[in-house]
Amino acid sequence: MNSGAMVTVLVPTRNAGPEFQSVLSAIVQQKLDRPFEILVIDSGSTDGTVEFLRNQPVRLLEIPPDEFDHGLTRALGIREAHGTIVVLTVQDAMPLDDRWLQSLVDAFDEPSVAGAYSRQIVRPDATPFARARLRGWYATEDTPRRQRIEGASAFAATPPPDRLRHIVFDNVSSAVRRDVALAIPFRACRFGEDLDWAQRVLLAGHTIAYEPRSRVVHSHNRPMSYEFRRVYLDHQHLRRLIDLRTVPTLMDVARRSAGGTIQLWREMANDSALGLSGRLKWWALAPFHSTFQTLAQYLGARSGGPSPGAIVRWIDRQVGDRV
Repeated sequence: MNSGAMVTVLVPTRNAGPEFQSVLSAIVQQKLDRPFEILVIDSGSTDGTVEFLRNQPVRLLEIPPDEFDHGLTRALGIREAHGTIVVLTVQDAMPLDDRWLQSLVDAFDEPSVAGAYSRQIVRPDATPFARARLRGWYATEDTPRRQRIEGASAFAATPPPDRLRHIVFDNVSSAVRRDVALAIPFRACRFGEDLDWAQRVLLAGHTIAYEPRSRVVHSHNRPMSYEFRRVYLDHQHLRRLIDLRTVPTLMDVARRSAGGTIQLWREMANDSALGLSGRLKWWALAPFHSTFQTLAQYLGARSGGPSPGAIVRWIDRQVGDRV
């Protein structure tokens, strides 16, 4: 790759809060062997984020809040980018070191690579539930990999859980080759625009790279209501995209909820950082957390299927269209 080619770091923001100042500073201080710009698309911040950005070394685009879309806003940023590689991140993903950007961009030295994504490290203040959720995600592994699809028919014959491992991609911290992303753009997406894009790019014959040397600190301590909505939307999307149903029946909900609770208890028993009071608190909450998570997987997949039923359609309206 031409070492003089520019890289664009694209960050969507909305009410990013004071922590974003540290995130932006860490991005500005990245050591990269070529020029890079920072492009921020803000969708209606009211907390001073825009005023802060106007005094920073970034290019700022502002859009109305109702125009934000997980896929279309990123497609807009890619069209506006000056770089041949566009790095996609989020306002609360903190680069772990000053080599985050270089390690991600280096993946594109391989001509077939159209997209690459980083390893995610859980925040030090993460709850046991946040740690457990991220621990099972492919973007936490420490081994690099290359993801390819050997034709549409072979992919269609692959079991749905294996399809997910083939197409995994995560815009918490990722990068795309701009000319590919212009030819195969991110499209309007309720949730999971990264997986949708990765599947189409892979089916077109390109490669996705997972680069764990590029690391960001990112996790959320969210209430159970938020986590229910997020998991619901995630599994709704996975059913529509790759026909994945991790919890096919109500009997599976019961079994998986019990198993998830026991696993959480085991993990908390070995977590010396919790202390006795913390361990008792999270121990008591574990059955509720596991049940809500499992039920969200079941209902989300049902809502993404061909015949969701009246009750699931009603739940779908209550959940809304984004988190």
